[in-house]
Amino acid sequence: MKILVTGGSGQVGFELQRQLCLLGTVMAPSRQELDLADAAAVDRWLDSHQPELIVNAAAYTAVDGAEEEPALARRLNAELPAQLAAYSAARGQWLVHYSSDYVYPGSGETPWQEQDDTGPLNVYGQTKLEGDEAVLASGCAHLIFRTSWVYSARGNNFMKTMLRLGRERDVLKVVSDQVGAPTPARLIAQVTALALYKGATPDPSPLTPQQRSAHPSPAKRSSLTPYMPSGIYHLAPRGETSWHGFACEIFRQVRERGEPLAISPEGVAAISSAEYPVPAARPLNSRLALARLEQALGLRLPEWQEQLSLTLAEVLAS
Repeated sequence: MKILVTGGSGQVGFELQRQLCLLGTVMAPSRQELDLADAAAVDRWLDSHQPELIVNAAAYTAVDGAEEEPALARRLNAELPAQLAAYSAARGQWLVHYSSDYVYPGSGETPWQEQDDTGPLNVYGQTKLEGDEAVLASGCAHLIFRTSWVYSARGNNFMKTMLRLGRERDVLKVVSDQVGAPTPARLIAQVTALALYKGATPDPSPLTPQQRSAHPSPAKRSSLTPYMPSGIYHLAPRGETSWHGFACEIFRQVRERGEPLAISPEGVAAISSAEYPVPAARPLNSRLALARLEQALGLRLPEWQEQLSLTLAEVLAS
């Protein structure tokens, strides 16, 4: 099976390449090889390479930047998923797409259910919602994973910023009234691979790969049918914290490992969102209910603190 992973150089895309390689040939073109902002280039690439499964990890993720570049954010977060979904629907193939807690209005303290009303507070959240809606409207078989507060041992993210600042400063101010679950890219990729692996079957086609490439059949389904129903699922670790709580736990765990820091957890001051103004409004409640995914896969998702420990071990060993 030929698997296209978009956004392969990003946090989630990089982990997906490591996890999905046992399912088939993973194609993760770089930005130089495929400009996802160019719709015509995407069409040409799809026509040339004919992927049998698309895992869309590409996105415009600069939340504040989206306020200044709404057209680019809409292209990558809404129009690209619509384009990939149309390709998948025409060929009877599955699409995996990643969405965000930012599609919800962020009010209250109850974890959001997948069927709850949406209400994005900013351009980023609105374009991510438009992408979800485009996938749903396309008619393609799909898994949409809505996740929150993504971080990893590579790339730019909150955890790595805190590690850098914690070595340089003995006092920090971090927002404490936004609550969610920090989600490592590794966990997102692992859950994705599990969902796909359980549905993978041998390709029954007697044709060689060269013959299938030369004579593609639009009606032919891929050799993949995930055993979990097509739909939207929340994907995050168990538990909840604020950005302030996340920072304090990072510093606590790093100190337990004997790593030098200028700051202690006591040196992290809690502030409100109002005291840290940014161009794009953030949801205060990013809690996500996880029961639907856990029931579909027959598993219990791990606690966020355990996942942080694994990711810290990876980044500190590098």
